[in-house]
Amino acid sequence: MDILRPESGIAPADPVEQRLDEQALWYSRKSAQARTMYKRVKLAQIVVGALVPVLAALSAPAYVTAVTAALVVMAEGAQQLFQWQPTWIQYRFTAELLKHERYLYLAQVGPYTAQNRREVLAQRVETITFNENAAWAERNRSEQLSDPSAGHNS
Repeated sequence: MDILRPESGIAPADPVEQRLDEQALWYSRKSAQARTMYKRVKLAQIVVGALVPVLAALSAPAYVTAVTAALVVMAEGAQQLFQWQPTWIQYRFTAELLKHERYLYLAQVGPYTAQNRREVLAQRVETITFNENAAWAERNRSEQLSDPSAGHNS
């Protein structure tokens, strides 16, 4: 049974359950995308970076070595700009947290033992997603504050 698409215990048209499924799936997919980008760019950085001393040792034209080295710097710049690794980790954490809530809900344990367990689930899912959105906004606000040119049209 897929935890994001349970086959029993939950009415498929339930908006609370649908919201949980959609959010867990979104964070899971975005986490996987960020992980893939991080690993691809990091691997390219390693491979291209390893070519720089080889090109120098082979007395390659200076511009070839310089362009190769510049590619490594550009890849690191992209890593810093898009923050794939922290996004991957944070989104994976959020997806797992939502999955954890589903397990507790289905098992009717923890905060889900009372009659109002559906309402508790709705509140907890919204709290998790709100906190993630607030953290995302704060990360982006911090980036904007550290970049004096951010937010200014030139």
